[in-house]
Formats: sequence, structure tokens, C-alpha cells
Amino acid sequence: MKAFQQSDLLNSVNGLKAGITFASRNSLNSEGIIRGLNLGENTNAPQAEVDKNFEIFFRELGLKPDQLARAEQVHGGEVKIVSQPGYYLGVDGLVTRQKHLTLAIKVADCAAVLLADPTTQTIAAVHAGWRGAAANILPSALQKMQSLGCEMNDVSAYISPCISVQNFEVGEEVAAKFDDSFIDRTIGPKPHLNLKSFLTQQLLEAGISRDSIDVDSKCTIEDERFYSFRRERSQAGRMLAFITFES
Repeated sequence: MKAFQQSDLLNSVNGLKAGITFASRNSLNSEGIIRGLNLGENTNAPQAEVDKNFEIFFRELGLKPDQLARAEQVHGGEVKIVSQPGYYLGVDGLVTRQKHLTLAIKVADCAAVLLADPTTQTIAAVHAGWRGAAANILPSALQKMQSLGCEMNDVSAYISPCISVQNFEVGEEVAAKFDDSFIDRTIGPKPHLNLKSFLTQQLLEAGISRDSIDVDSKCTIEDERFYSFRRERSQAGRMLAFITFES
């Protein structure tokens, strides 16, 4: 049983493990309040159900429960440098140089951006929906990586499956927060945001080469292997994007 997909680019780095879980509704926890491998404590599922799913997560990935650092996730722009496992309140991004520490971000339509610098063994995990993107959470995470000695031309990045431009209808007040080049007005009566393109451009502008950026083309609304809050609302679980230097 494989309940996650890895980033080929990041996992080509020696000692690095990074990827995102699948919903796995038909094979895991099929009788639960929220079916599948829901790893969100902020969902309608009881905590005991989420805890059992975490047991599967750790077993499948061979990771240690006492080496997990998770962000609370408040759809903001705060990033924290951490060196210890735990649940970090009020932040949407985590950065570390601590080997064996697993950084994790919950998503269900928003993008998870995973970053790694093998030279300094620095990693980051960033939750980027439109609010976080507009608040420049990704540049903030990259700046914190630089403060730990990273050179941007050494950094590789993975943008997870998330809502595609075809399905990301937004209001004019949201569209106004982004350059027109990332807004598509040809798809429907309202503007559509190209979140993946916006995040990719931020990575490029920071100095990361295009060959070092892995953008997953899958859409969480269209691909039911993933949870989608827009599609499932209160029945949506959360995937977990993860990254760690194991050696």
C-alpha cells in the first residue's frame, strides 16, 4: 500500500525524503467520519480517527512520531525557523537545519511548497493558498533559508498538487492582490488565479533555476485522489506534505 507520492526532483537529493499524502478514501479508514488518510486535526473527524491515520502515515513513510514539526496553519504569511519537533501555532511555514526533523504542512486545495538546500541541509515547508501567497510567505521562507546560510542557486523546490487556474475562481478583491499576468479572465464570468504560476515566478525571482523547480500539474479539485475543500466542504480531509533530511 502506498499512501503518498514523492517529488522525484527532491528525492534525487541524497538523504532527502519529501512528498505529499493521498486521500486514499477507498483503501484506508473507509468507515471513518472523514474517509481516507485525513491528517487534519482541524476537520470534522474526531481526534482519535486522525491519530490512527498518523500511525499509518509514520508506518508507511518510516518516520518517527517524535521528530515531527507541524504548522498550525492560519492562512497567513508567518514562517518560523525551528529546531525541535512540535505543533507551532500561528505559522504557515517552517524552516530547519535540524537533521531527522520532519517538517509538515496540511493542504486541501492550497499549495504546499517544499524547499531543500543539500549544501547546508536546510529544508522548508510552506502552506500557500491565495492569502499566504499574497502575503509573500514563500519569499519570507526563502529569506529565512538565506539567513541560515543558503544560496538560492543551491535550492530545489516542489510545488504540490493544488487547485488549478481552471478551477480557481476568485473575486475581484482577490484578483486585485496579484499582477494581471497571473489572472485569467477568459475561463468564466469571474477572474481565475493561477496560483502555481505565481509561486513559480516567486521562486525564479529569488534566484532558483527553473530546472530546480518541480511543479506538480495535478489539480486537487479534478483529481479525487486528493482532498479538496472546494469540492467536499465539511467532508474534506487534509493531506500532509512532508520533508526531512534522514541522513
